[in-house]
Amino acid sequence: MIDNNLLAGRSPRGPVAMMARVYKHILPDVRRELGEWRKIAEDIPDPELRKQAIDSMTAKEFHCIGGGVYAAANLDAKAVLLPLIVALQTISDYLDNLCDRSTSLDPDDFRLLHQSMLDAVTPGALPVNYYELREEQEDGGYLRKLVMKCQDCVSRLPSYKLVQEDVRYLVSLYGDLQVYKHIAVDQRETKLLEWWGQHSSRYPELKWNEFAAATGSTLGMFMLFLAASDENLKPSDGRGIRELYFPSINGLHILLDYLIDQEEDAKGGDLNFCSYYENQEDLNDRLLRMVRAARASADQLPFSSFHRMIVEGLIALYLSDPKVRGQAEVRRTVRQIMKGSPLTRVFFWLNSHLIRKAM
Repeated sequence: MIDNNLLAGRSPRGPVAMMARVYKHILPDVRRELGEWRKIAEDIPDPELRKQAIDSMTAKEFHCIGGGVYAAANLDAKAVLLPLIVALQTISDYLDNLCDRSTSLDPDDFRLLHQSMLDAVTPGALPVNYYELREEQEDGGYLRKLVMKCQDCVSRLPSYKLVQEDVRYLVSLYGDLQVYKHIAVDQRETKLLEWWGQHSSRYPELKWNEFAAATGSTLGMFMLFLAASDENLKPSDGRGIRELYFPSINGLHILLDYLIDQEEDAKGGDLNFCSYYENQEDLNDRLLRMVRAARASADQLPFSSFHRMIVEGLIALYLSDPKVRGQAEVRRTVRQIMKGSPLTRVFFWLNSHLIRKAM
């Protein structure tokens, strides 16, 4: 049982208070942090590494803003939480670009690149040459600096030792996914299914593609960082939080991401986990099941109203994306999920449009 007094009185009390914090504290601070990393990225010697670093920040700024919401739940620790979340998410987005648009299909290369994320959440781990197995080498210290920034921040979280292994578990699964989804097309599904075979007994409620999707989210990591900002965290709380975020809330996050990217991924020949459902009806039913599971998990977490806002905000953020408009099947799914939406979800839907216009 997770301590219900965790971070008591620190999280925003409702959606209006949440968005007030986002507009006042999160948006400007995320942009400032990304601006500093962009300056470093602009000096990367290798043109391909420089391009992918800058492109990842340009195209995926929303990822850092979304992750930054977790810092809004404890403004007293924002000076540590927000730089940590931005740095780890920036590593994730940069490596995703490197693997998606890679000059390599070598799983060992992808594994070594993602060792940087494990090192980032392990204080004292010595950075290595993460580019050793690929052509491009010279990043001017960019990735190493991101890793060291994360290490510095996690070491300043008062209860990080109590969640470190849970964070590493999620980061390890994330790295596995990135390796298997980016290898040669004729190998990736076989490897993903073999990987699922190692974990399926623990998650009987999931299909293999849903497990894989859940491993691709960084939200569980960010929530564990937030929990570790409370000096009164109990030793057993980390595992409880991890199990409530993974797979339900994490899974909903990434399935929504894949839902709106179906057309784009089909054109690019990229793997999309929504394509593995039998038909549109099956996809809709499974997504609605994941929504219910995520909301049920949120209700079991301390300061549950915050986590319910996270769930409703995810739905609003992704289903309001401009990509939805050009996909008829996705529009039908959106109508089904949005039917009878609570006012919180509608509120975040409107704010998602406002934030996009301001970007």
